[in-house]
Amino acid sequence: VPDDYDGWASRGNNEWSFKKLLPFFRKLESDQDFSDDWHGNNGPIPVRRNQRDSLTPDQVAFYDACLALGYPECEDHNNPDGWGVGPLPLNDVDGLRWSTAIGYIEPIRHRMNLTIRGDSMVHRVLFEDKRAVGVVVESGGETFEVTGDEIVLSAGPIASPQLLMLSGIGPATHLAEFGIDSLVDLPGVGQNLRDHPSVHIAYKTPPDYVIAPDYPGAQKVALRYTAPGSDAHLDMITVMRFRYETSEAVLSTGLYLERSSGELRLQSADADVQPYVDYNYLSDESDLRRLRDGLKLNMELAKEQNFSGVIGELVHPAPGIADDEDALNLWIRQNVGTMHHASGTAKMGPDSDLMAVVDQYGRVKGVDGLRVCDGSIMPDCIRANTNVTIMMMGERVADFMRNEL
Repeated sequence: VPDDYDGWASRGNNEWSFKKLLPFFRKLESDQDFSDDWHGNNGPIPVRRNQRDSLTPDQVAFYDACLALGYPECEDHNNPDGWGVGPLPLNDVDGLRWSTAIGYIEPIRHRMNLTIRGDSMVHRVLFEDKRAVGVVVESGGETFEVTGDEIVLSAGPIASPQLLMLSGIGPATHLAEFGIDSLVDLPGVGQNLRDHPSVHIAYKTPPDYVIAPDYPGAQKVALRYTAPGSDAHLDMITVMRFRYETSEAVLSTGLYLERSSGELRLQSADADVQPYVDYNYLSDESDLRRLRDGLKLNMELAKEQNFSGVIGELVHPAPGIADDEDALNLWIRQNVGTMHHASGTAKMGPDSDLMAVVDQYGRVKGVDGLRVCDGSIMPDCIRANTNVTIMMMGERVADFMRNEL
Protein backbone atom coordinates (compact mmCIF):
# COMPACT_ATOMS: atom_id res chain seq x y z
CA VAL A 1 0.00 0.00 0.00
CA PRO A 2 1.83 3.17 -1.15
CA ASP A 3 0.39 5.18 1.77
CA ASP A 4 2.42 3.04 4.19
CA TYR A 5 5.74 4.13 2.75
CA ASP A 6 4.69 7.70 2.06
CA GLY A 7 3.67 7.75 5.72
CA TRP A 8 7.21 6.72 6.67
CA ALA A 9 8.55 9.53 4.48
CA SER A 10 6.22 12.09 6.07
CA ARG A 11 7.76 11.27 9.46
CA GLY A 12 11.15 12.56 8.36
CA ASN A 13 12.34 9.56 6.34
CA ASN A 14 12.18 11.06 2.86
CA GLU A 15 14.31 8.30 1.30
CA TRP A 16 11.50 5.80 2.02
CA SER A 17 8.69 7.21 -0.10
CA PHE A 18 6.87 4.68 -2.28
CA LYS A 19 8.23 6.28 -5.44
CA LYS A 20 11.80 5.78 -4.24
CA LEU A 21 11.17 2.23 -3.00
CA LEU A 22 9.36 0.84 -6.04
CA PRO A 23 12.62 0.18 -7.97
CA PHE A 24 13.87 -1.95 -5.07
CA PHE A 25 10.64 -3.95 -4.92
CA ARG A 26 10.97 -4.58 -8.65
CA LYS A 27 14.66 -5.43 -8.35
CA LEU A 28 14.13 -8.31 -5.93
CA GLU A 29 11.27 -10.13 -7.66
CA SER A 30 10.67 -12.22 -10.73
CA ASP A 31 6.91 -12.06 -11.20
CA GLN A 32 5.65 -14.93 -13.34
CA ASP A 33 2.18 -13.47 -13.91
CA PHE A 34 2.60 -9.75 -14.54
CA SER A 35 5.12 -7.57 -16.37
CA ASP A 36 4.57 -3.84 -16.07
CA ASP A 37 5.71 -0.76 -14.15
CA TRP A 38 4.69 -2.29 -10.80
CA HIS A 39 6.32 -5.69 -11.14
CA GLY A 40 9.88 -6.92 -11.56
CA ASN A 41 10.78 -9.89 -13.75
CA ASN A 42 14.50 -10.44 -13.29
CA GLY A 43 15.04 -10.63 -9.52
CA PRO A 44 16.14 -13.51 -7.31
CA ILE A 45 12.71 -14.13 -5.72
CA PRO A 46 10.00 -15.74 -7.90
CA VAL A 47 6.41 -14.56 -7.45
CA ARG A 48 3.36 -16.49 -8.59
CA ARG A 49 -0.36 -16.78 -7.91
CA ASN A 50 -2.53 -19.89 -7.72
CA GLN A 51 -5.04 -19.74 -10.53
CA ARG A 52 -8.64 -20.69 -9.92
CA ASP A 53 -8.37 -24.15 -11.49
CA SER A 54 -5.68 -25.09 -8.92
CA LEU A 55 -7.74 -24.14 -5.86
CA THR A 56 -9.43 -26.62 -3.54
CA PRO A 57 -13.25 -26.51 -3.15
CA ASP A 58 -13.07 -24.62 0.16
CA GLN A 59 -10.86 -21.93 -1.39
CA VAL A 60 -13.21 -21.63 -4.39
CA ALA A 61 -16.18 -21.40 -2.03
CA PHE A 62 -14.48 -18.61 -0.09
CA TYR A 63 -13.65 -16.79 -3.34
CA ASP A 64 -17.24 -16.97 -4.60
CA ALA A 65 -18.77 -16.09 -1.23
CA CYS A 66 -16.75 -12.86 -1.16
CA LEU A 67 -17.97 -12.01 -4.68
CA ALA A 68 -21.54 -12.83 -3.64
CA LEU A 69 -21.28 -10.28 -0.81
CA GLY A 70 -20.30 -7.61 -3.34
CA TYR A 71 -16.52 -7.48 -3.00
CA PRO A 72 -14.66 -6.97 -6.28
CA GLU A 73 -12.34 -9.50 -7.82
CA CYS A 74 -8.66 -8.65 -7.39
CA GLU A 75 -6.36 -10.33 -9.88
CA ASP A 76 -3.24 -8.88 -8.26
CA HIS A 77 -2.93 -7.93 -4.60
CA ASN A 78 0.49 -6.41 -5.38
CA ASN A 79 -1.08 -3.74 -7.56
CA PRO A 80 -1.31 -0.52 -5.51
CA ASP A 81 -4.93 -0.08 -6.60
CA GLY A 82 -5.90 -3.69 -5.95
CA TRP A 83 -8.42 -4.71 -3.30
CA GLY A 84 -11.14 -7.30 -2.88
CA VAL A 85 -10.78 -11.05 -3.23
CA GLY A 86 -8.18 -12.81 -5.32
CA PRO A 87 -5.10 -15.03 -5.34
CA LEU A 88 -2.26 -14.07 -3.03
CA PRO A 89 1.14 -13.36 -4.60
CA LEU A 90 3.40 -16.09 -3.20
CA ASN A 91 7.15 -16.68 -3.37
CA ASP A 92 6.86 -20.43 -3.77
CA VAL A 93 7.65 -22.79 -6.63
CA ASP A 94 6.40 -26.39 -6.63
CA GLY A 95 5.54 -26.15 -2.93
CA LEU A 96 8.91 -24.71 -1.86
CA ARG A 97 8.93 -21.23 -0.35
CA TRP A 98 11.70 -19.33 -2.10
CA SER A 99 13.45 -17.70 0.84
CA THR A 100 16.32 -15.23 0.74
CA ALA A 101 18.58 -18.14 1.73
CA ILE A 102 17.68 -19.79 -1.58
CA GLY A 103 17.29 -16.73 -3.81
CA TYR A 104 20.12 -14.56 -2.52
CA ILE A 105 22.65 -16.62 -0.55
CA GLU A 106 22.75 -19.95 -2.33
CA PRO A 107 24.00 -18.55 -5.68
CA ILE A 108 26.87 -16.60 -4.05
CA ARG A 109 27.90 -18.67 -1.03
CA HIS A 110 31.07 -19.75 -2.88
CA ARG A 111 32.47 -16.20 -2.95
CA MET A 112 35.81 -15.83 -1.18
CA ASN A 113 34.77 -12.53 0.40
CA LEU A 114 31.76 -14.11 2.12
CA THR A 115 31.82 -16.23 5.27
CA ILE A 116 28.61 -17.80 6.56
CA ARG A 117 28.72 -19.29 10.02
CA GLY A 118 25.59 -21.07 11.22
CA ASP A 119 24.68 -22.25 14.73
CA SER A 120 26.13 -19.03 16.12
CA MET A 121 24.76 -16.93 18.95
CA VAL A 122 25.70 -13.25 19.13
CA HIS A 123 25.90 -12.03 22.74
CA ARG A 124 26.57 -8.33 22.23
CA VAL A 125 28.19 -5.68 20.06
CA LEU A 126 31.77 -4.63 20.84
CA PHE A 127 32.69 -0.95 20.97
CA GLU A 128 35.85 1.13 21.10
CA ASP A 129 34.65 4.36 22.66
CA LYS A 130 31.42 4.79 20.72
CA ARG A 131 32.41 3.03 17.53
CA ALA A 132 31.16 -0.52 16.87
CA VAL A 133 34.09 -2.76 15.96
CA GLY A 134 32.67 -6.28 16.21
CA VAL A 135 30.45 -8.76 18.02
CA VAL A 136 30.93 -11.40 20.70
CA VAL A 137 29.85 -14.78 19.30
CA GLU A 138 29.29 -18.18 20.84
CA SER A 139 29.55 -21.18 18.51
CA GLY A 140 30.68 -24.78 18.84
CA GLY A 141 31.28 -24.42 22.56
CA GLU A 142 33.62 -21.46 22.04
CA THR A 143 33.15 -17.75 22.65
CA PHE A 144 35.12 -15.44 20.39
CA GLU A 145 35.10 -12.03 18.72
CA VAL A 146 34.32 -11.22 15.10
CA THR A 147 35.42 -7.74 14.01
CA GLY A 148 34.57 -5.56 11.05
CA ASP A 149 34.63 -2.03 9.69
CA GLU A 150 30.85 -1.85 9.94
CA ILE A 151 28.42 -4.01 11.91
CA VAL A 152 24.85 -4.59 10.70
CA LEU A 153 22.28 -6.20 12.97
CA SER A 154 19.63 -8.13 11.04
CA ALA A 155 18.35 -10.30 13.85
CA GLY A 156 14.69 -9.29 13.54
CA PRO A 157 12.30 -7.13 15.57
CA ILE A 158 12.77 -9.24 18.71
CA ALA A 159 16.48 -10.04 18.78
CA SER A 160 17.88 -6.82 17.27
CA PRO A 161 16.53 -4.55 20.04
CA GLN A 162 17.54 -7.20 22.58
CA LEU A 163 21.11 -7.10 21.24
CA LEU A 164 21.15 -3.31 21.32
CA MET A 165 20.12 -3.32 24.98
CA LEU A 166 22.60 -6.05 25.89
CA SER A 167 25.24 -3.82 24.28
CA GLY A 168 24.33 -0.77 26.37
CA ILE A 169 22.07 0.96 23.84
CA GLY A 170 18.53 1.54 25.07
CA PRO A 171 16.57 3.01 27.99
CA ALA A 172 19.31 3.65 30.58
CA THR A 173 17.10 3.09 33.63
CA HIS A 174 15.91 -0.24 32.26
CA LEU A 175 19.44 -1.40 31.46
CA ALA A 176 20.55 -0.48 34.95
CA GLU A 177 18.07 -3.02 36.37
CA PHE A 178 20.31 -5.75 34.93
CA GLY A 179 23.68 -4.15 35.65
CA ILE A 180 24.25 -3.11 32.04
CA ASP A 181 26.30 0.06 31.66
CA SER A 182 24.58 2.62 29.44
CA LEU A 183 26.54 3.54 26.33
CA VAL A 184 23.73 5.51 24.68
CA ASP A 185 20.42 6.31 26.37
CA LEU A 186 17.89 5.60 23.60
CA PRO A 187 14.42 5.28 25.14
CA GLY A 188 12.86 4.00 21.91
CA VAL A 189 14.72 0.67 21.86
CA GLY A 190 12.12 -2.05 22.41
CA GLN A 191 9.19 0.36 22.24
CA ASN A 192 6.65 0.86 19.42
CA LEU A 193 6.13 -2.90 18.97
CA ARG A 194 3.66 -3.35 16.12
CA ASP A 195 2.10 -6.46 14.64
CA HIS A 196 -0.90 -7.83 12.77
CA PRO A 197 -3.23 -9.32 15.41
CA SER A 198 -5.66 -11.95 14.19
CA VAL A 199 -8.46 -14.22 15.38
CA HIS A 200 -9.85 -17.39 13.85
CA ILE A 201 -13.30 -18.95 13.74
CA ALA A 202 -13.75 -22.61 12.91
CA TYR A 203 -16.52 -24.68 11.36
CA LYS A 204 -16.82 -28.45 11.38
CA THR A 205 -16.72 -29.82 7.84
CA PRO A 206 -19.21 -32.46 6.67
CA PRO A 207 -18.02 -36.08 6.97
CA ASP A 208 -17.95 -36.50 3.20
CA TYR A 209 -15.79 -33.40 2.65
CA VAL A 210 -12.21 -34.61 2.21
CA ILE A 211 -9.12 -32.86 0.90
CA ALA A 212 -6.12 -34.86 -0.26
CA PRO A 213 -3.09 -34.42 2.03
CA ASP A 214 -1.04 -33.18 -0.96
CA TYR A 215 -3.40 -30.30 -1.73
CA PRO A 216 -1.64 -27.03 -2.60
CA GLY A 217 -1.75 -25.63 0.93
CA ALA A 218 -3.74 -23.03 2.79
CA GLN A 219 -4.36 -19.35 2.29
CA LYS A 220 -3.94 -19.15 -1.47
CA VAL A 221 -6.74 -16.58 -1.68
CA ALA A 222 -7.33 -13.47 0.40
CA LEU A 223 -9.94 -10.76 0.87
CA ARG A 224 -8.44 -7.33 1.52
CA TYR A 225 -10.81 -4.51 2.40
CA THR A 226 -11.35 -1.39 4.49
CA ALA A 227 -13.18 -1.87 7.78
CA PRO A 228 -16.51 -0.02 8.05
CA GLY A 229 -15.97 3.42 9.54
CA SER A 230 -12.17 3.14 9.35
CA ASP A 231 -10.00 6.03 8.21
CA ALA A 232 -7.23 3.60 7.20
CA HIS A 233 -7.48 2.25 3.65
CA LEU A 234 -7.24 -1.57 3.33
CA ASP A 235 -6.72 -2.17 7.03
CA MET A 236 -8.21 -5.71 7.07
CA ILE A 237 -7.48 -9.13 5.59
CA THR A 238 -9.45 -12.38 5.68
CA VAL A 239 -8.17 -15.80 4.58
CA MET A 240 -9.38 -19.38 4.76
CA ARG A 241 -7.64 -22.68 5.42
CA PHE A 242 -8.45 -26.30 6.15
CA ARG A 243 -7.27 -27.73 9.47
CA TYR A 244 -6.52 -31.43 8.96
CA GLU A 245 -6.10 -32.53 12.54
CA THR A 246 -9.67 -31.50 13.47
CA SER A 247 -11.36 -31.55 10.01
CA GLU A 248 -12.30 -27.89 10.38
CA ALA A 249 -12.65 -25.03 7.97
CA VAL A 250 -10.98 -21.98 9.51
CA LEU A 251 -11.72 -18.37 8.59
CA SER A 252 -9.11 -15.93 9.88
CA THR A 253 -9.47 -12.17 10.13
CA GLY A 254 -6.39 -10.02 10.55
CA LEU A 255 -5.95 -6.37 11.48
CA TYR A 256 -3.49 -4.94 8.98
CA LEU A 257 -3.07 -1.55 10.66
CA GLU A 258 -3.50 -1.61 14.43
CA ARG A 259 -3.59 1.49 16.59
CA SER A 260 -2.27 -0.31 19.67
CA SER A 261 1.44 -0.77 20.26
CA GLY A 262 3.44 -2.86 22.70
CA GLU A 263 6.96 -3.15 24.00
CA LEU A 264 9.90 -5.48 24.44
CA ARG A 265 11.96 -5.57 27.63
CA LEU A 266 14.94 -7.51 28.88
CA GLN A 267 14.51 -10.20 31.51
CA SER A 268 18.23 -10.77 31.97
CA ALA A 269 21.67 -9.58 30.89
CA ASP A 270 22.16 -13.11 29.53
CA ALA A 271 21.60 -13.27 25.76
CA ASP A 272 20.23 -16.81 26.11
CA VAL A 273 17.28 -15.55 28.15
CA GLN A 274 14.45 -14.49 25.88
CA PRO A 275 13.20 -10.91 26.27
CA TYR A 276 9.72 -10.20 27.58
CA VAL A 277 7.37 -9.35 24.72
CA ASP A 278 4.13 -7.51 25.43
CA TYR A 279 2.12 -6.99 22.25
CA ASN A 280 -0.51 -5.01 24.18
CA TYR A 281 -3.15 -6.11 21.69
CA LEU A 282 -6.50 -4.33 21.51
CA SER A 283 -5.62 -1.58 23.95
CA ASP A 284 -7.11 0.79 21.39
CA GLU A 285 -10.86 0.32 21.20
CA SER A 286 -10.91 0.71 17.41
CA ASP A 287 -8.72 -2.39 17.10
CA LEU A 288 -11.25 -4.48 19.01
CA ARG A 289 -14.13 -3.06 17.00
CA ARG A 290 -12.52 -3.79 13.64
CA LEU A 291 -11.59 -7.34 14.59
CA ARG A 292 -15.11 -7.94 15.91
CA ASP A 293 -16.63 -6.62 12.69
CA GLY A 294 -14.22 -8.82 10.74
CA LEU A 295 -15.40 -11.90 12.62
CA LYS A 296 -19.00 -11.04 11.91
CA LEU A 297 -18.14 -10.64 8.22
CA ASN A 298 -16.59 -14.10 8.22
CA MET A 299 -19.76 -15.50 9.72
CA GLU A 300 -21.76 -13.84 6.97
CA LEU A 301 -19.45 -15.36 4.36
CA ALA A 302 -20.00 -18.80 5.91
CA LYS A 303 -23.76 -18.45 5.39
CA GLU A 304 -23.38 -18.01 1.65
CA GLN A 305 -24.74 -20.78 -0.56
CA ASN A 306 -21.27 -21.25 -2.03
CA PHE A 307 -20.18 -22.95 1.18
CA SER A 308 -22.88 -25.61 0.96
CA GLY A 309 -21.21 -28.98 1.45
CA VAL A 310 -18.00 -27.35 2.72
CA ILE A 311 -18.96 -25.78 6.06
CA GLY A 312 -21.01 -27.34 8.84
CA GLU A 313 -21.72 -26.07 12.34
CA LEU A 314 -19.74 -23.33 14.05
CA VAL A 315 -17.51 -24.83 16.74
CA HIS A 316 -15.20 -21.95 17.68
CA PRO A 317 -16.42 -19.71 19.23
CA ALA A 318 -19.05 -21.79 20.93
CA PRO A 319 -22.64 -21.29 19.75
CA GLY A 320 -24.27 -18.27 21.35
CA ILE A 321 -21.12 -16.24 21.94
CA ALA A 322 -21.36 -14.50 18.58
CA ASP A 323 -24.84 -13.21 19.45
CA ASP A 324 -23.67 -11.52 22.68
CA GLU A 325 -21.38 -8.57 21.97
CA ASP A 326 -19.84 -8.53 25.45
CA ALA A 327 -19.18 -12.28 25.28
CA LEU A 328 -17.73 -11.93 21.80
CA ASN A 329 -15.44 -9.10 22.90
CA LEU A 330 -14.17 -11.26 25.76
CA TRP A 331 -13.68 -14.21 23.41
CA ILE A 332 -11.66 -12.05 21.00
CA ARG A 333 -9.42 -10.81 23.83
CA GLN A 334 -8.87 -14.38 24.98
CA ASN A 335 -8.11 -15.71 21.48
CA VAL A 336 -6.31 -12.90 19.66
CA GLY A 337 -2.88 -13.91 18.42
CA THR A 338 0.01 -12.94 16.21
CA MET A 339 0.44 -13.18 12.45
CA HIS A 340 4.21 -13.19 13.17
CA HIS A 341 4.72 -9.75 11.65
CA ALA A 342 6.35 -8.00 14.60
CA SER A 343 8.00 -4.70 13.67
CA GLY A 344 8.88 -1.20 14.83
CA THR A 345 11.00 -1.93 17.92
CA ALA A 346 14.00 0.13 16.73
CA LYS A 347 12.23 2.55 14.45
CA MET A 348 13.87 4.97 12.05
CA GLY A 349 13.31 8.68 12.34
CA PRO A 350 14.91 12.14 12.47
CA ASP A 351 16.66 13.51 15.54
CA SER A 352 13.50 15.46 16.39
CA ASP A 353 11.79 12.12 17.08
CA LEU A 354 13.07 11.27 20.54
CA MET A 355 11.85 7.67 20.25
CA ALA A 356 13.72 7.00 16.99
CA VAL A 357 16.58 4.50 17.30
CA VAL A 358 18.17 4.70 13.86
CA ASP A 359 18.28 7.37 11.19
CA GLN A 360 16.67 6.69 7.82
CA TYR A 361 19.89 5.04 6.60
CA GLY A 362 19.70 2.45 9.37
CA ARG A 363 22.55 3.98 11.40
CA VAL A 364 22.11 3.66 15.15
CA LYS A 365 21.96 7.05 16.82
CA GLY A 366 24.75 8.07 19.18
CA VAL A 367 27.36 5.59 17.88
CA ASP A 368 29.37 5.00 14.73
CA GLY A 369 29.82 1.88 12.63
CA LEU A 370 26.55 0.21 13.61
CA ARG A 371 23.34 -0.21 11.63
CA VAL A 372 20.11 -2.15 11.98
CA CYS A 373 18.36 -3.50 8.90
CA ASP A 374 15.25 -5.58 9.50
CA GLY A 375 11.59 -5.11 10.39
CA SER A 376 12.47 -3.45 13.67
CA ILE A 377 13.30 -0.16 11.92
CA MET A 378 9.83 0.22 10.38
CA PRO A 379 8.08 3.25 11.92
CA ASP A 380 4.81 1.32 11.71
CA CYS A 381 3.74 -2.07 10.42
CA ILE A 382 2.74 -2.13 6.77
CA ARG A 383 -0.67 -3.19 5.44
CA ALA A 384 0.69 -6.44 4.00
CA ASN A 385 2.65 -9.47 5.09
CA THR A 386 6.12 -8.21 6.00
CA ASN A 387 8.21 -10.74 4.03
CA VAL A 388 8.69 -8.86 0.77
CA THR A 389 8.97 -5.44 2.45
CA ILE A 390 11.86 -6.63 4.62
CA MET A 391 13.61 -8.00 1.51
CA MET A 392 13.15 -4.57 -0.08
CA MET A 393 14.56 -2.92 3.05
CA GLY A 394 17.67 -5.06 2.72
CA GLU A 395 18.11 -3.88 -0.87
CA ARG A 396 17.48 -0.26 0.15
CA VAL A 397 19.99 -0.20 3.01
CA ALA A 398 22.56 -2.08 0.92
CA ASP A 399 22.20 0.68 -1.66
CA PHE A 400 22.79 3.32 1.01
CA MET A 401 25.94 1.48 2.11
CA ARG A 402 27.29 1.15 -1.44
CA ASN A 403 26.78 4.85 -2.09
CA GLU A 404 28.67 5.76 1.08
CA LEU A 405 31.80 3.76 0.13
